[in-house]
Amino acid sequence: MSDQDVFAKISQEQESLSKSHKKIAKYLIAHRESAPFLTASRLAQNVNVGGATVIRFATVLGYKGYPDLQRHLQEALQRKLTSAEVLRRTTEGTERSDEVLTEVLTDDIQNLQTTLEQIPPEDFEEIVETLVKADRIYIVAYRSAASIGSYLAFYLDLVLQNTELLEEADGVSEHLLDITENDVVLGLGFARYTKRTVEVMKYVKSRGANTIVMTDHLLSPLYPYGNKHLITATEINSFIDSFSAPMSVASALITALTRSEHEKITKRLEELESLWETFDVFYE
Repeated sequence: MSDQDVFAKISQEQESLSKSHKKIAKYLIAHRESAPFLTASRLAQNVNVGGATVIRFATVLGYKGYPDLQRHLQEALQRKLTSAEVLRRTTEGTERSDEVLTEVLTDDIQNLQTTLEQIPPEDFEEIVETLVKADRIYIVAYRSAASIGSYLAFYLDLVLQNTELLEEADGVSEHLLDITENDVVLGLGFARYTKRTVEVMKYVKSRGANTIVMTDHLLSPLYPYGNKHLITATEINSFIDSFSAPMSVASALITALTRSEHEKITKRLEELESLWETFDVFYE
């Protein structure tokens, strides 16, 4: 098991863990900077479980034992601290508009770089292939995430003619009644995560649909319901999330997909150009 999988593994397995193991998982997540240095007995004492329960927790996650899990936790912490140094704000909160512009754009440059490091090229390629092969593509995106969902749905349906955006006002159950394993559901959600998005993704995964999750963190409540993941950094010093990285990943998906299906999509776009000209769609 690779070092970077430890929190991903905890996130992926959290729904299937026993009550005692969930308590350990929550403690590790809430105390990332101190928990990796606790002995098994001390961790058990802090969580109020038995020492044997901590050992079983490690093996349930696929580690050789608690020392193996502890090593992975410590190495994950080391990487986190290194990233924190990179992400350290160059300015504190400011009311000057020119400084805010510099601060936010600088943070977004880092968000883009972080996102690039978090999405392995082979995983991205598999996601593109999954979308290309899908009978139907459903996009689940509510509230602020609907902006990215709408963008994706517009262009994917333009070229593939099989994509549907499930809007909050829609009857989701009717849309997903006949969903199959040949369909793909792409769920988008960022802190604060909407309960409905989580519920829909949980449902479609239980129905056997192929699921892709675009979210901001390995510990997102959406993570367990994705067969494949696109982890995008969204943090800026504001009450809003920045969608620069998620939108860039969405653009990359559309671009990669159109290149993958070049001949088919070229023909489709030529037909659309003729249609747009007939109806005088664009300003000349």
